[in-house]
Amino acid sequence: MNFVDSPPRAEDAISPVTVAGTRLSLHASGALWIAAERLLVVADLHLEKGSSFARTGQFLPPYDTATTLARLEGVVGALDPAAVVALGDSFHDRDGPARLGDDDRRRLARLMVGRDWIWVTGNHDPVLPPTLGGDVASELGVSGLTLRHEPSAGPAPGEVAGHLHPVARVVGRGRSLRRRCFAGDGERLVLPAFGALAGGLNVLDAAFAPILPRGRLRAHLIGEGRLYAFAGPALLPG
Repeated sequence: MNFVDSPPRAEDAISPVTVAGTRLSLHASGALWIAAERLLVVADLHLEKGSSFARTGQFLPPYDTATTLARLEGVVGALDPAAVVALGDSFHDRDGPARLGDDDRRRLARLMVGRDWIWVTGNHDPVLPPTLGGDVASELGVSGLTLRHEPSAGPAPGEVAGHLHPVARVVGRGRSLRRRCFAGDGERLVLPAFGALAGGLNVLDAAFAPILPRGRLRAHLIGEGRLYAFAGPALLPG
């Protein structure tokens, strides 16, 4: 493992994986790339989380939406997808779309120009207004995969989900590192949260056990412009 000693190469930004026989690519931004469809998938943007907390008196820096959209602009610019799927919890609450600032609303509209855009509903945003643009779905079938927000209970070959905000912790060269990650077992995949303030849950938490048994678990940790793969036994709680 080497998170810091060598600069990332452009090819390190994407790691190939196979999920239920379908070849996919994990991007170091935290997005999933399905090259055969020119489809970009991002999960858990949690736009307007800062303004949601502010309404209850918990003040966070009010820049999370702009930061998240800048990250999204970067990966969209790099890959030029024909379609984008936002895999649920795109907004932190039902009123999030109404609180979007004018600049952020225009940035989001520019991202949609010239491509299909599908909002998959999540537990934080079960209803999305038509004024956002794009299409809304509860789940989506693509290339033999099922894209949905919450992982289903029990076996679900070909499932790609978000919701759990996976992070993983490893130790190397005397350092403990905790990073966002993609978590999978070859049959299903859970995407990291893409949002700047989304937070994370360790992949060894009990919430992951029913869907990704540790013996088959593989985590792809997001470093600085590259990804690092670890098998379940190398991962640590916390």
